[in-house]
Amino acid sequence: MPILSQIYVYPVKSLAGIAVTEWPVNNNGLRFDRKWMLVDAQQQFLSQRSLPKMALIKTRIEADELILSAPGQPPLVLPLHPSGGDGVEVGIWHDRCQAKTVSSAADEWLGRFLQTDCRLVYHPDDQIRQVDQRYAQALDQTAFSDGFPFLVVSENSLNALNRLLETPVSMQRFRPNLVVADCESYAEDRWRRIKINQIDFRLPKPCSRCAVPGIDPETAVRNKEPLAALNRARRWDGKVYFGQNALHDRAGKLAVGDRVDILEAGDKQPPLS
Repeated sequence: MPILSQIYVYPVKSLAGIAVTEWPVNNNGLRFDRKWMLVDAQQQFLSQRSLPKMALIKTRIEADELILSAPGQPPLVLPLHPSGGDGVEVGIWHDRCQAKTVSSAADEWLGRFLQTDCRLVYHPDDQIRQVDQRYAQALDQTAFSDGFPFLVVSENSLNALNRLLETPVSMQRFRPNLVVADCESYAEDRWRRIKINQIDFRLPKPCSRCAVPGIDPETAVRNKEPLAALNRARRWDGKVYFGQNALHDRAGKLAVGDRVDILEAGDKQPPLS
């Protein structure tokens, strides 16, 4: 029987995530997941794709504080429940959504480490960002994720990929939210609906991968792997795929060790042998 073996929350889009043993789920996904984001002067989101050093900024949550830490800098302490700030319209790929600024002190701290002008914004609780209606239902929403509130990957999918590599890579390269153990490699390619602790999930499409898995999360150095191996083994229709995007049908709580029930399966997506 598959089980939920790892849970990751990424409070700030494209910064380091947090491994947790249990975590609440709200309308946007895992609580506080991608609630904050960095934007440039044009209000477009920033990520490791253009700023690999973002990987070196660690995040942690303590009591009512979000704490960022980076080499050579004092910690940046932010309120976990922000309020106020200036309203700003921000861009995430082709989406435009409303956000609010955090503080000039946060902008200066991040800009100094990343050596670029940027602003930290947060997703207000009263704003709804709808998920792409080609794959979602009208009530599905997310905060500042690329497009879906969850990414699901199985442990054995990573094991299968690592067998193609001279130097194995960690799951952190792929920034999943939910990792599943005790199933075959790439079993998630067939899953359409699953249930974990009374929360139903729909898996409408596979996750196409950009350059981020090629960035070492511990050093921020770009490598040709694992993208070269993915290009050989997991390429379809001009893109490479690893993991499945997922949507949830209700709020609740998830914990490591929860049973993963496969409610519906189908043909592989993408259709790889």
